[in-house]
Amino acid sequence: MLVSASFVIALGFGIVAPALPQFARSFDVSVTAATVVISSFAFMRLVFAPMSGTLVQKLGERPVYILGLLIVALSTGACAFAQEYWQLLLFRSLGGIGSTMFTVSALGLLIRMSPPDHRGRVSGLYATSFLMGSITGPIFGGALLQFGLRMPFLIYAATLVIAAAVVFFSLRGSHLASPDKGASITPMTLSEGLRSPVYRAALGSNLAFGGVIFGVRVAMVPLFVVEALGREDSVAAYALAVFAVGNALVLTFSGRLSDKYGRKPFVLAGLVVCGAGTMAIGFTHNLVAFFLIAAVTGAGSGLMSPSQQAAVADVVGSKARGGPVLAVFQMMSDVGGVVAPICAGLLVEHFSYSAAFATMGAVVIIASVGWLLVPAKAVTAKTVSSEVPL
Repeated sequence: MLVSASFVIALGFGIVAPALPQFARSFDVSVTAATVVISSFAFMRLVFAPMSGTLVQKLGERPVYILGLLIVALSTGACAFAQEYWQLLLFRSLGGIGSTMFTVSALGLLIRMSPPDHRGRVSGLYATSFLMGSITGPIFGGALLQFGLRMPFLIYAATLVIAAAVVFFSLRGSHLASPDKGASITPMTLSEGLRSPVYRAALGSNLAFGGVIFGVRVAMVPLFVVEALGREDSVAAYALAVFAVGNALVLTFSGRLSDKYGRKPFVLAGLVVCGAGTMAIGFTHNLVAFFLIAAVTGAGSGLMSPSQQAAVADVVGSKARGGPVLAVFQMMSDVGGVVAPICAGLLVEHFSYSAAFATMGAVVIIASVGWLLVPAKAVTAKTVSSEVPL
């Protein structure tokens, strides 16, 4: 059920994505002001991630997940009725609070409900559903624009309410969605999580992954295609789609293999492939090579993403609540997503696209050092029962 909800959430987000910048500009504001509406969502996610972790510890994953969905639904619906720019900015920012609530709690629910020897497979399935929603969402969003810039927000709000209702009724009374009340296990604190070399390595790799694979790729690739390769805007969309296809193809089996052979090999391989691919992008001069590298980089992302998430799940275990642990893990990706694109943009302005992509790719490869220092047995699924020794 969480997998289905993930698809619906990503689908709705993709529906809104094409309309949001244009809707902001319709209030006769600058391009910079329009981008502030978009970045405000990520900023609020980052700021309120610690609070989300605390709420998960006190209330549990399911209530926080549903409440987060409803907050985003209300804020998105309110965006459709915004009459001034400041109203749109306020409503969209509030949505970031709900977003981080259901993101952190969803990861906690996945940990709770997936068997230890299937965590990689479940993480891969969850990531695939979100990816498929992200790909198909903009297609529907573009079609909805003929009905006006406000319509996508109403559709997304409605789908979120439906997703919240489905999760509420499907998980009501589920013993899997709650910690084992018979066990005397206290909630995992952040300090306990930091004792694990696996968790420390995951923080570093998620910082690089969120910054480069999500932040820089989305922000810089479209500009590189137009300004460096001299192609149309539509080609940039194709490049992002090629990355997504490479990602999706590998996600179908990488999580399952990490359950069998361990997390570390796949995280390391994914980081190296992503880093090398990112570095190579800046040195491409023809479209065929560019698309090929984009697909390979996407495949690298598919290798490491479910394995990294499953490794964090191994640390927390299925019988404890790790709200702060999961919140900080998510925060690292958000921090990277805010900082890395800015750094890459400065490198382009003062040096070149090649320098920017080479530097960002090196950051991803450097993140693999933390995983090289992790003992292999700490990230091998065969050694995992309900939790990994810290």
